[in-house]
Amino acid sequence: MAFPSRPHGSGDSTRGVGPVLRMRMSRWQLVRTWLHLYFVGLKRRMVLGTRIVVLDGDRVLLLRHTYVPGWHFPGGGVEPGETAADAAARELEEEAGIAPAEPLQLHGLFHNVHRATNRDHVALFVCRSFTKTKRFAPNMEVAELGWFPLDRLPDSVAPGVARRLAEIASGLPPEPRW
Repeated sequence: MAFPSRPHGSGDSTRGVGPVLRMRMSRWQLVRTWLHLYFVGLKRRMVLGTRIVVLDGDRVLLLRHTYVPGWHFPGGGVEPGETAADAAARELEEEAGIAPAEPLQLHGLFHNVHRATNRDHVALFVCRSFTKTKRFAPNMEVAELGWFPLDRLPDSVAPGVARRLAEIASGLPPEPRW
């Protein structure tokens, strides 16, 4: 099952930043995602998440989850009582063992629509200065971390990741949809 294509500027261009692969979710991944978001939605009508673009010179940190295909930015949900920036910093440390060394910079707030949901919003932050707090070990949520040159992203990079990196690299304003 492919993610539906969405209008984004002039087609599906990544504005010169790496290849874009149409991401596919297995039937189980789609059902699992839908069930999770359904039960979360019983408590919250809208879901707010964070993602963090961690840049080290001309390289970006990406991760592969155990439950969805492709390479993504680190991040996760905002818990009650947390600011989006606090949640982003917490998720970055939990998933990658990295702590921001300075305040995170908000790149944009995006509506993330796909087959499993239409109520997700993602606050995307940029981190250019950080410290390593612990060694990464694969776990139930994150299968793998990798540092990739901005001009040689992995073939299975998520389309939203490629679009956000293109915006950041080019200085263009963010599009409203993930």
